[in-house]
Amino acid sequence: MRMYDIIIKKRGGGALSEEELRWMITRYTEGDIPDYQMSAFLMAVYFQGMTDEETAILTDAMARSGESLDLSGIPGVKVDKHSTGGVGDKTTLIVTPIVAACGCTVAKMSGRGLGHTGGTVDKLESIPGMCASLSRDKFLDVVRRTGIAVTGQSPDLAPADKKLYALRDVTATVDSIPLIAASIMSKKLVAGSDCIVLDVKTGSGTFMKTVEDSVCLAEKMVAIGVHNGKKIAALITNMDIPLGYQIGNALEVEEAVRTLRGQGPDDLTEVSLALAAQLLFLAEKGDMDDCRKLARDTLDSGAALEKLVAMVEAQGGDGTCVRHPEKLGRAPFAMEVKAETGGYITKMDSAGIGIAAMLLGAGRETKESEIDPLAGIILSKKTGDSVKKGETVATLLTSDETRLDAAKERFLESVAIGQAAPEKKPLIYARVTERGVE
Repeated sequence: MRMYDIIIKKRGGGALSEEELRWMITRYTEGDIPDYQMSAFLMAVYFQGMTDEETAILTDAMARSGESLDLSGIPGVKVDKHSTGGVGDKTTLIVTPIVAACGCTVAKMSGRGLGHTGGTVDKLESIPGMCASLSRDKFLDVVRRTGIAVTGQSPDLAPADKKLYALRDVTATVDSIPLIAASIMSKKLVAGSDCIVLDVKTGSGTFMKTVEDSVCLAEKMVAIGVHNGKKIAALITNMDIPLGYQIGNALEVEEAVRTLRGQGPDDLTEVSLALAAQLLFLAEKGDMDDCRKLARDTLDSGAALEKLVAMVEAQGGDGTCVRHPEKLGRAPFAMEVKAETGGYITKMDSAGIGIAAMLLGAGRETKESEIDPLAGIILSKKTGDSVKKGETVATLLTSDETRLDAAKERFLESVAIGQAAPEKKPLIYARVTERGVE
C-alpha cells in the first residue's frame, strides 16, 4: 500500500477503504508518512469531502492511535461537554459544576486557546495556584473526591489527532466538516464518558459560518457517538455575537462566577442552562422539563458554585478567588472604546473582537505565545443596543500598554452602527440527536 495511491484516490473523489484509512493513520502516527504527503491528503479531503462511513472509520483509527482513559472504576454516570469554540464562551465553567452538583461525574479534558478562541485550561489557570495539567492518577483522584475535574488534554490520548491538527492549522484545512468531526470525536471517544453534549457554534466567531453547516457537522458527530455506544446530543448555538460581556481569561472566570450566583447575563445563562439540562437528560435525571428545572434550581441554590470551588481547591487553586473573583485583579492599563456615531449596533464580528482580545494578550497568535491572564475586553454594548456618539462601547484591558492602539483599531473595525435596530436572532437554533434535527 502506498500513500501516493491513497492521495490520488481521494483527489479523484473516491471513497477510501477501512484498510486504507487505518493503514494511513497508523503509519503517519509512527512517522513513516511525511507531512508533505499527509498535507496533500488533507487538502484532497477539504475539496472532495468524506462519506459518513469514511469519517467514522477515520475517527476510530485516530482514537485507537493511543491510549484510552478508563473511567469504569468511578461510580455514577460520567458526562462530558464540548464546544467547537467561540468568543466569550465560558460555558464549561458553568455547565460542568451544575451537572456535577446534580450527581453526575465530570471527568473533562479541555484544550488551550489558539488564535481568537479562548481555551478552558487558560481560563482556569488565571486562578492563582490552579493546576490544569494533571497527571492521570491525580486527575482520577480529583474526580473520585469531588465528582468533577478539568485538565489539559493528555498527549497519550489520540496522538494522531494532535499531529493532524497541527498540520491542518498550517495548511488551511481546519474548516473541513469531516476533519473537524473526526478530530473532536476521536478525543471524546477515548475520554471515557457515557454521555456527551456538543455545543456547535454557528456564526462569525467560529469555523461554521452558517446554521446549515453547523447542523451538518453536528449530525456527523452525533452519528459517530451513537455508532460507538455513547448517549449524545448537540445544540446549535449563536456565535454571531460574543457570549456574555467579558472576554479574556480572568474576566471570563469572573463572569462565570456571577452566572453561578444567578447574576449572569441573560444570553450566557440561557445557553449554559440549556446545555446542562441536555446533559442531565442524557444522564436520565428526568424528562427535559425536569432537567431544566433541576439545572435552574442547582444554579439558584449556590450548589453549583460550591462544586466549582471544590474542584478548584482540589486542583491546587485558591477557592477564595472563585467566591470573590475581584481578587483575581484587573490589568493595569485600560482604554475605553467610544462610538464614533449614534444609532444602533447592527453587527458585531465576533471573530474580529476575538482577535482584538488576542492582540491585548488574552489569546495566542502562535502556540508559543504567552497568555496575559488579566487581558481582555469588557463590552458595554452588544448587537441591537442603542448607542450615542461618544458613548463607551467597550473597555480594553492589558498588562502591556503598547498593545492598546492596535486592539482598539481592530475592535472598531468589528462593530457596525446603523440607524435601524437589527433583527434579533435566536441564541439556540436547533437540537440534533440520533432522531434527527429538532
